Amino acid sequence: MTNASQRPQVGYTAPVGSIDLPAFDDDGTTYEVWPCVDCHPWHAEVILEGQDVLVREWHAVDCPLFQQLLAND
Repeated sequence: MTNASQRPQVGYTAPVGSIDLPAFDDDGTTYEVWPCVDCHPWHAEVILEGQDVLVREWHAVDCPLFQQLLAND
């Protein structure tokens, strides 16, 4: 993440990173996926990893939501 004196780089040309999130909760209910309002390069894809269906979310590396997701992972 950027230091406190710099603004986060979250525009379309920002470097991006991804995180894989479950597509279903423990009861089998699907999660709703909403676009990130904090970064422009956000997009998502559904992937199959073995028997698991995951949502891979792509965010700007400096995106506050992305940083929060990584911290909680």
